[in-house]
Amino acid sequence: MRRICMSALMPVALASALSGPAFAQVTYVPYAANQPVYAAQPQAVPSQQYYVYVAPRYETAPQGYAPAPAPVYTGTVQPRYAAAPQGYAPAAPPPAAPAPVPVTAASSSGGGGFLEAIFGGPTIQVRSYQPVAPGYQQAPVQQPTIITPPPVAYAPSSQGNMAAYPADPRFNRQVVDYRGEEGPGTIVIDTPNKFLYLVEDGGKALRYGIGVGRPGFTWSGIKEITAMKEWPDWRPPSDMLQRRPDLPRYMPGGMDNPLGARAMYLGSTLYRIHGSNEPWTIGTNVSSGCIRMRNDDVTDLYGRVKIGTKVVVI
Repeated sequence: MRRICMSALMPVALASALSGPAFAQVTYVPYAANQPVYAAQPQAVPSQQYYVYVAPRYETAPQGYAPAPAPVYTGTVQPRYAAAPQGYAPAAPPPAAPAPVPVTAASSSGGGGFLEAIFGGPTIQVRSYQPVAPGYQQAPVQQPTIITPPPVAYAPSSQGNMAAYPADPRFNRQVVDYRGEEGPGTIVIDTPNKFLYLVEDGGKALRYGIGVGRPGFTWSGIKEITAMKEWPDWRPPSDMLQRRPDLPRYMPGGMDNPLGARAMYLGSTLYRIHGSNEPWTIGTNVSSGCIRMRNDDVTDLYGRVKIGTKVVVI
């Protein structure tokens, strides 16, 4: 081993002596990345050691090399957001919560109390706080709607335009063919079928739906109109009051009056052709012998007839 090391160092030492300083002329032999570098090789004899000088790589800059100058910025650096932009307004801080209101408990005016009797000192003033009302507004509590039904009377009150109450289309006012024996201008009442006809020229008639007497109150005959009234008053006859003692003795004309908007009185009898505040009864047996019509129908008929008009009830 010693001979190998000496033989390896002899050319290096000779070259150093002939060509100048060792740090400038020694040829650098790089090691592999995974091999350690030894600065000295100890010899078997402690008094003799041989060193291998390894020159540092790039100890001095190679000839012709000049470092690149560092860039120098000559512009003006503007501070970011040095001033607030135009139109900018800082957000308002949130409102501070109201300070609690201290409430001092009233001291005993008798010079003591239970606490003074036990501890021999004045009563401690206790500070309590009233709760702060919330800043939001509570939604109002919806109260239930109470619907009070109208009082029940002898006849339902007319509400709004009761003439527009839905009814069987058969009982709507309409022009129909007429092949009877009565002449124009005559009123013919068909009790079984609940129709009233006003005979016109050319074999035509104007037909209305009607309500007629209940069983036991129907009648037939020939009468004529002896009186005509608009919004007539009503005085129930004595026999009706005996059957219905709850009825009023008198009722002025109006929407609540059971005779309705118009009335045409027949002969010397108590029977009438009149309106009604119960349009749903048209087409039924409902009355005590009178012929009832819807208010708009009786108003139309009232304008087409006159006193002395012939009325045939069958």
